[in-house]
Amino acid sequence: MTTSDRTPVHELSTDPPPTHRDGWMTITFSVAACAVFFALLAVGLALRASDEEAAAGSAGATGSQTVQVELGDLYVEPASISVPAGTEVIVEVTNAGAMPHDLAFEGDTSRGTKMLDPGETETVSLGVVETSSEAWCTVPGHKEAGMVMAIEVTGGDTEQASAAGGHDVATAAPGADGNAVIDFNAAPADGWAPYDPTLAPAPGGTEHEVTWHMTEEVIEIAPGVTQELWTFDGQVPGPTLRGKVGDIFTVTIVNDGQMGHSLDFHSSKVAWDDEMRTIAPGESLVYQFEAKHAGAYMYHCGTAPTLHHIGNGMHGAIIIDPPDLAEVDHEFVFVQHEFYTGPEGQPGDLAKMQDDEWDAVVFNGYVNQYVHAPLRVEQGERVRAWIVNNGPSENSSWHVVGTIFDTVYFEGAYSLRPDDTRGGSQALALQPAQGGFVEFTFDEEGFYPFVTHKFSNAGRGAMGLFQVGDVELPEGASH
Repeated sequence: MTTSDRTPVHELSTDPPPTHRDGWMTITFSVAACAVFFALLAVGLALRASDEEAAAGSAGATGSQTVQVELGDLYVEPASISVPAGTEVIVEVTNAGAMPHDLAFEGDTSRGTKMLDPGETETVSLGVVETSSEAWCTVPGHKEAGMVMAIEVTGGDTEQASAAGGHDVATAAPGADGNAVIDFNAAPADGWAPYDPTLAPAPGGTEHEVTWHMTEEVIEIAPGVTQELWTFDGQVPGPTLRGKVGDIFTVTIVNDGQMGHSLDFHSSKVAWDDEMRTIAPGESLVYQFEAKHAGAYMYHCGTAPTLHHIGNGMHGAIIIDPPDLAEVDHEFVFVQHEFYTGPEGQPGDLAKMQDDEWDAVVFNGYVNQYVHAPLRVEQGERVRAWIVNNGPSENSSWHVVGTIFDTVYFEGAYSLRPDDTRGGSQALALQPAQGGFVEFTFDEEGFYPFVTHKFSNAGRGAMGLFQVGDVELPEGASH
């Protein structure tokens, strides 16, 4: 636009003055325009507030919360956290323990850390949480032992659901329903074979070298009932060792399992943090010791929770002969221990172990096995029975119905031997991790039950039979 196109300022003064009516119209228009303006402004503010609220809600749904977590040997710190619904939980996890641990959301290893070695740290996302839940260590037994972090969700419908009886991590109880049930009247299937209790004489020489593989295997513990047992060399109880005072034992353990395991010989005098240390899957360890004291000893896995490893089968016996041990016609070894059933084919229930709620008490790993397969001896033959109570928690009062013990050896010393006093003993009393032997003969042919004389446990699998002579068990026989 050029200067000649503009209207000169002085020409504006030539317009006629406004009338009174024109003034009112102008005022009316202005008021209306203001009303419209403020109405639009109010709508705009309302829309903006709505947008900000929506944005805030969206930010809450996609927001995150980072938590520093410490894993120790059988604890998680903090034990619980509280987050708003829709929050992404990020955890910075440090393993402050002495063994490997991890942390997984609801046990899902794809939503958690890797297996962390001692001292290792990893930061991972557990994902967005909408309802109260848990994260725990997936090493078998560690969750049950307390390695759980509760994630409490607040806000929205989750609080109402919790108040109405929804998921409550604080009161969730492990075990109970779904665990295997033992029928104590059932018979084993065809082809079943008992654990051989025969104890061979101590091998010649003074040095004994063995290699054991530690594994987790599904094994039948009663007719039709299987559990995942943790084993030394694939059996429960583990192999029995025998030697004499002064012998050197060199035991190599190889961890072929899926979790850490260890070995603790009660017959040894070695440092706990050396030979008894936990080894990870794929590792091996040489455990060497001199047998300095005679006795009937327990050995077991000492990896935490030790209760779970022993209760799930990782134990056995080692016999160190007292000097000048007399010859007998038969020697047997009976390891008494308990089973605490978990679901069929799964590990035993740690919560039951912690509460002393055993489902079965057995000799050598199977319910009533020597009732189904009696041990044959002959009239007048001398029998030595070594008993080791591996528990982990129940006592034993080992008794043979129909005879009397004339020799009792308890925890490294004789308490009764044949002499002119003609003393006798009716039972060998053992607390967990105690052992000894008794000697006896049978005066007549027939069947002789052996039990723990705590009869509530005799009815839970702790019973067997000696068969003396060529006899048959009468129908309906019982004790």
